[in-house]
Amino acid sequence: MSAFLGIDIGTSGTKTVVIDPQGRLLGEAMQEYPCFTPRPLWSEQDPEHWWQATLATIQQAVSQAGIDPQQVKGIGLSGQMHGSVFLDQQHRVIRPAILWNDQRTAQECQEIEQRAGSREELIRLVANPALTGFTAPKILWLRRHEPENYARVRHVLLPKDYIRLRLTGELATDVSDASGTLLLDVARRQWSRELLQRLELPEEWFPCCYESHEPTGTLRPEVAGQLGLSPQVVVVAGAGDCAAGAVGNGIVRSGVLSTSIGTSGVMFVHCDQMTVDPQGRVHTFCHAVAGRWHMMGVNLCAGGSLQWFRNQLCLGLTAECAASGTDPYQLLGAEAARVPPGAQGLVFLPYLSGERTPHADPLARGAFVGLTLAHGRGHLVRAIMEGVTFALRDSLEIFRELQVPVEQIRVSGGGSKSPLWRQIQADVFGQDVVRLVAEQGPAFGVALLAAVGCGEYESIEAACDATIQVAEHIRHDPQATAVYDQVFATYRALYPSLKQHFQAMDRW
Repeated sequence: MSAFLGIDIGTSGTKTVVIDPQGRLLGEAMQEYPCFTPRPLWSEQDPEHWWQATLATIQQAVSQAGIDPQQVKGIGLSGQMHGSVFLDQQHRVIRPAILWNDQRTAQECQEIEQRAGSREELIRLVANPALTGFTAPKILWLRRHEPENYARVRHVLLPKDYIRLRLTGELATDVSDASGTLLLDVARRQWSRELLQRLELPEEWFPCCYESHEPTGTLRPEVAGQLGLSPQVVVVAGAGDCAAGAVGNGIVRSGVLSTSIGTSGVMFVHCDQMTVDPQGRVHTFCHAVAGRWHMMGVNLCAGGSLQWFRNQLCLGLTAECAASGTDPYQLLGAEAARVPPGAQGLVFLPYLSGERTPHADPLARGAFVGLTLAHGRGHLVRAIMEGVTFALRDSLEIFRELQVPVEQIRVSGGGSKSPLWRQIQADVFGQDVVRLVAEQGPAFGVALLAAVGCGEYESIEAACDATIQVAEHIRHDPQATAVYDQVFATYRALYPSLKQHFQAMDRW
């Protein structure tokens, strides 16, 4: 029997899964590592931590699977997008990697738009506006603020592609992850030579781009020996974590959309033809499906908003639950379920970390609006769940405006484990949603890509058809949807009303 590994280089840790050709999970392992904030708004990690976690989780997952390591035939790689790993001529890391959630590059984003000619011209070149999280502004930041380090740069890699280099010795990336650098011609699925020239960045710094299922190399003999794997194990190109997670959820055909509520929130829809929002409110990236694209809206603090509420405002409840072995989220969800749709006039803006879609405003703030003495903890929790879902609906409305077909919505992520939050999504979207039998996330998605790359399946679509099943249909309640349509109109009006105050607060 063959086996396939999927490795996801996440922000909080690395996860590795082992699957068989039928997509059954044989083993999994997770290892965490720190994230560093040397200054406010900065976010960095040491790539060596990713590598050590990769080695450890491969060994643990294969051991748990109970298979002969020689049965592993392929590896797929996924990881946090937009990060920058700067390497010198000898492939040595020059400085800590700057991550997707780092906010230091506002000035560089302005510079990119100026060098491109305009925001509209930048979107024409690479399908997206300049955002602080993307890779390109990080490179320009290094040039401006650390010229000695910049002078040593010979290669720029994304997080998962640094792990590929350590595994195979090859410099390569995939088109889905490369789309998030702001340097890829998304329409042609290759580096934008025109933008690189305008930014005065050498094209040779950036690795070859592959489709996600394509092989990019095999294991270096010394790595294979250390792990007990065959040096013939194929490492496929893989995908950025959002596209990889979409493959793991079967979002590989037109009309299918996934909504994920993790720390952040993601709305991801498959597109057979490239579609671009001329206003740049949502991203257009290459999909992990060869020759296809996807559109994506991102909310920076989705499940993170409820986690903040639990951690900061429910300390007594959390302590009680720890003593009794119960889950505080279940108790909070039960309280919220007793509150009617609309939280009796309470609205929450989930902008605790600023916001990306549709506002692209790092200065946006969270807010409860409409609080009265009649509101209790259950109202606050329900308002958070609804506010996060309204933020996701912002993206859905843009997709509908652009006439991107959305025939089925698949809910995923930690937030969607809550029956109440699943129902709120159906009701807020005004459309039935479905839950899958199992959700393994990006690591599972790239393990499927490895199976395709090794010839186990003829296509990514065939792999998803064979391994992914729907477990539950959640019907939307038309009466609740009617309430939410009214509340959503109020929700959308709040940010424009408060924006100038958010900017003033940043100066306090």
